[in-house]
Amino acid sequence: MSELIKEIMTQKTVLNIGFDDTDSPKGMCTTFLAYKVVNLLKKQKIEFLDFPKLIRFNPNIPWKTRGNGAVSIRIKTSNPSKIKHQIKNLVSKYSDTKNGANPGLVFFESESIPFEFTKFSNLALWQLINRDSAKKFAQKNNLEYFYKGNGQGLVGAIGAIGYSFHDHTLELLSYRKKQKFGKERKISINSVKEMQEKTYPDTFNSFDTKKGRVLITPHGPDPVFFGIRGENVDSLVYASKLLKSKEKLDGYMIFKSNQGTGDHLKNELTAETMKPYASGKLTGIVSNSPKIVKGGHVFFKILSNNNEFWCAVYKPTGMSVVASNLIRGDKISVGGGVRRATKNFPRVINLEFIEIISLKNQIKTSNPICKKCNKKMKSKGKGQRFQCIRCGKKSLKKITEKISRPLHRQFYLPKVSAHRHLTRPQQRFGITNKSNNFKNSRPWFCVYDN
Repeated sequence: MSELIKEIMTQKTVLNIGFDDTDSPKGMCTTFLAYKVVNLLKKQKIEFLDFPKLIRFNPNIPWKTRGNGAVSIRIKTSNPSKIKHQIKNLVSKYSDTKNGANPGLVFFESESIPFEFTKFSNLALWQLINRDSAKKFAQKNNLEYFYKGNGQGLVGAIGAIGYSFHDHTLELLSYRKKQKFGKERKISINSVKEMQEKTYPDTFNSFDTKKGRVLITPHGPDPVFFGIRGENVDSLVYASKLLKSKEKLDGYMIFKSNQGTGDHLKNELTAETMKPYASGKLTGIVSNSPKIVKGGHVFFKILSNNNEFWCAVYKPTGMSVVASNLIRGDKISVGGGVRRATKNFPRVINLEFIEIISLKNQIKTSNPICKKCNKKMKSKGKGQRFQCIRCGKKSLKKITEKISRPLHRQFYLPKVSAHRHLTRPQQRFGITNKSNNFKNSRPWFCVYDN
């Protein structure tokens, strides 16, 4: 009997842990909490089944902090109750609730993730899900959950557990020591530029060469010093060693993520789904001449499935020149986030990409040219012929000519510095990461000795 009890006591269960919204604009970071959780579990020799997941959800949610990312961790343990208690304590300790964080924590014991979770996660990628829906989901599925504040973090916590990868990237996040939180980050610009050159195309969006701007360091008071996005562990670890800074860091952790996949723009927007803050794409015909407003922003309409939608392209994206050169009749596909209607404007899709499918011929008409004198003829009046004022030769019709257009059938993206976390960069077009070398990878977690 004692052997049976011993076997039951040592039997391991798969525990899925999801959490979100532990940060605020004034400090802390959900990934930093994950770093602390993993450090605690590593010390207890807990078995990890995959990289920690960093899932970016709908970037148009108005109350998000920074990149709207949630984290999930998948482990095997013989004592899930103890682990849950420890993680609850860490969530309470590392959540910036006094400055508006609304953390949510979810536990789910199972080797397989039910489709209902994935369905919930897919919806959170492109629509607005309220916290009450998340609480009802948790209750319906008998989840163990914990939250503070209004519980908005439960949406991301459930979504991070339910997310199913069709493509993925990795991100190495390096963390600062506590005494450096909120202080200016100093990193060698040349080392970031060199790192990008040496690791391309296995890393992406690290340095904007046109603006000379570093893209891997955040600007807020959170604990992250830099984040390098890429395709595999080896390239990320190598890239991190190329960076130069005098600041002594605490350590790093590598996350498996949907960043750089364009995940949020895969769903079709329709008259029914074009709700405020939704993300998605649609294909149609440009139905008016683009209007350039003060500041250089461009607005135009697209006709799709017998419905017209307003689109906006803002100058900082670098796509305003493309938008301003569209003409009525061009067939395009666009993707972006829906801005809610105001007193002066209807709902508008703020564009994150423009794909030109076909271009309508642009025709210019002008008075005919006299073949003898090589001069333009003059009109004799409305409905009258054209006549050369030099030799008197006449012609019936205006001449038409095709104008060369500055656009091409291709995908147009914003400037790299205007990319969102989820934007699929040009270098990732045609790339799909499906293999997962987690067990054979180099160290994905490290706390430095210094």
